[in-house]
Amino acid sequence: MPKGHRRPAWAEVNAGALERNARAMSSWVAPAELCAVVKADGYGHGALTAATAFLAGGARSLAVALVEEGIELRQAGIAAPILLLSEPSAGGMEDAVIHGLCPTIYTSDGLRAVERAAALLGNGRSAVRVHVKVDTGMHRVGAPPEAAVRLLDEVGESTVLEVGGIWTHLAVADEPDDDYTAGQLALFDQVLSTRGAYSQGASSPAKPIFHAANSAAALAFPASRFEMVRCGIALYGYSPIDAVPAGLPAPLPRFEPALSLKGRISYVKELGPGERISYGLAYRVKEATSIATVPLGYADGIPRRFGNSGGHAIVGGRRCRVAGNVTMDQLMLDCGQSAVAAGDEVVLLGRQGAEVITAEDWAEWLGVIPYEVLCGIGPRVPRVVV
Repeated sequence: MPKGHRRPAWAEVNAGALERNARAMSSWVAPAELCAVVKADGYGHGALTAATAFLAGGARSLAVALVEEGIELRQAGIAAPILLLSEPSAGGMEDAVIHGLCPTIYTSDGLRAVERAAALLGNGRSAVRVHVKVDTGMHRVGAPPEAAVRLLDEVGESTVLEVGGIWTHLAVADEPDDDYTAGQLALFDQVLSTRGAYSQGASSPAKPIFHAANSAAALAFPASRFEMVRCGIALYGYSPIDAVPAGLPAPLPRFEPALSLKGRISYVKELGPGERISYGLAYRVKEATSIATVPLGYADGIPRRFGNSGGHAIVGGRRCRVAGNVTMDQLMLDCGQSAVAAGDEVVLLGRQGAEVITAEDWAEWLGVIPYEVLCGIGPRVPRVVV
């Protein structure tokens, strides 16, 4: 339990594992550069911890979703390039320029906003570099191909902006047999071909960086790597694909899950057959058992349905079923005839002895994906870097 925290619940973040994951991915995609995605507080691991580890492991740049996330990293001393993955609001553009973040744009309004901010705040500095996002079929954000070409032309005519990158996002790269990815890449190639070696801008710019690959595409689609890949989940220890397609180097890089979620038993009671547990009394004890209470609940990111969906935790080196509905601040474990006591360590994510529970286990129990599990662990749970 971390010092200074009286509540016996915490998450351990293995910075060495994060660094090794980045090194493994950097090696796999070379000569493409690695851009490490550290949005959502580094997928729940702590943005600064993750950013520092990934840069040490070979990442050349970082990516975040929000201007506020980028500012937090800058204020913590991170000097590496930081890409904003979505177009900021008009008000956010000024903050992005002030803090040296690289905005993504995909609308004329966005272009005008960053141009105004660059003109207002440039003060003789070099041009503000922007990345133009092309929607090739994800249909979330991004300019349609024809509109993207027009945006590129407008940036090229600007006296204060420069095209730093052109990019797209792939919808089903985690399903390597789906030919939709090939279609997206073909459309992206058409945009790049239309622009050629795009080099117009405010100040003798270098060729823009082209990028399309997320973790899955970086692993399974070499043609998607271009000059840079944007990786998230693999760097936190979870491969989004099970195996590389035929014809590619194998096996996959080894990625290590970097986050463990732990607590200590706060209370133990003995219950007999037929007793029922927690709100709704949905869990019925089949035989005499020890029920252990752990001070972690759905306010901390453990869904209320976790126990009734098959969730387990590890106590004394063995798995114990989460009993009934998880409550806001606490959950209960059915420990059977095992000897357990207040103060015993409980592992909900991670390893204890020979047993391991991963975010993939949670995802299977809950019908979600590992991303949701990791990002869902709430801020009430202190992170301890180990």
